[in-house]
Amino acid sequence: MIERQLHLGAFMRPVSLHTGAWRYPGSYPDANFNFTHIVSFAQKLEAAKFDAFFMADHLALLNMPEEALKRSHTVTSFEPFTLLSALAALTSRIGLVATASTTFDEPYHVARRFASLDHISAGRAGWNIVTTSNPDAALNFGLDAHVAHGERYERAREFYDVVTGLWDSFDDDAFIRDVESGAFFDPAKMHALNHKGPELSVRGPLNIARPPQGWPVIVQAGQSEPGRQLAAETAEVVFCSPRDLASGKALYADIKGRMSKVGRDPDHLKILPAAFVVIGDTLEEARAKRAHLDSLVHYDSAIASLSIALGHDASNFDPDQPLPNIPETNASKTGREQVLRLAEQERLTVRQLAQRYGGYSGLAFVGTPQQIADKMVEWLYEKGSDGFNVVFPYLPQGLDDVVERLIPELQRRRLFRTDYSGTTLRDHFGLPRPKSRYA
Repeated sequence: MIERQLHLGAFMRPVSLHTGAWRYPGSYPDANFNFTHIVSFAQKLEAAKFDAFFMADHLALLNMPEEALKRSHTVTSFEPFTLLSALAALTSRIGLVATASTTFDEPYHVARRFASLDHISAGRAGWNIVTTSNPDAALNFGLDAHVAHGERYERAREFYDVVTGLWDSFDDDAFIRDVESGAFFDPAKMHALNHKGPELSVRGPLNIARPPQGWPVIVQAGQSEPGRQLAAETAEVVFCSPRDLASGKALYADIKGRMSKVGRDPDHLKILPAAFVVIGDTLEEARAKRAHLDSLVHYDSAIASLSIALGHDASNFDPDQPLPNIPETNASKTGREQVLRLAEQERLTVRQLAQRYGGYSGLAFVGTPQQIADKMVEWLYEKGSDGFNVVFPYLPQGLDDVVERLIPELQRRRLFRTDYSGTTLRDHFGLPRPKSRYA
């Protein structure tokens, strides 16, 4: 009897992250901004029993050179709450996770939006807490420069306390709606937060009933030192990007270890690395699909991405030769070593390496459904993860391959559910419903 099962989210922006995805044969070039297509993706994911539709978001155009920007299909994207509220009406079980920034929004707004989404979806909302790394976002919110990294995380920690406090503004049974007496709610079961902290001042109460889940599920995506600590103290799901099992295990042990130190149960947090999944009938076919996809990344933008990863200008390298010797710089040594290791392991030319970094360079499972299932179970049982946020290489075929070929293989091995056991996102992740602080 298998004791552990995988949790699977679909990491959408709201479609593929790969820069060349919109150009792949058979793909929908407009998928990122075509509501009809996105509905079909969400419904397929729900039919496959995915835990959640996880939507990334940005508050500015991606900070990349114009040559690269003009080739990116993520230039245009729906606002998360508008899209997920619409999807809530067209799905019934899959979780709906939206990104909202603690740096450029206000806690009352965020608390109200997520409480509304949780009510509209009957308990399927999740909040991906981000501090927003893109410095260009600051220019859209009245600032001349980005807020310092440490300050952003200090605000995020206090922001979490305020939002969750606002969600507790009304007790679960506050709304009595007594027609005879005329009492709509019991004032004794309403609570003003009266928060005054270093960054925020919010009186409350929130003008919406307590969410069906108590609190929408808390998701956190940072991997820096303050990000890990914020996750240990607040998160119920961590979205992360380790590149291999060894780094995944180290991150898993670190965050779960920190939870114990702050008095939290490590089982009440699920760690889901991003996993780029490309499926073929054979390993060779899957690799060929990946190679063709990477080849669709324009070289002018790809070489800029490789230069950033190396900490060294690669624009003068011969694109069709192996990577030359690269001297160390003050840039990230880890990033440089990862590039060199990838180039050696897969014997990639400069062009192929650049297109990999310009497309998607994170953890990838490329192979047959059986080979990919083997890798996923290894991560699960080696405690590198509790599952994955699946990144699809292109839409719709890449998603269809996962739903129609990989999911049945995982279900055959009893590694993934064949049906939902509950109705809320907390049910899917096996998370407890939080008690109100006023209970």
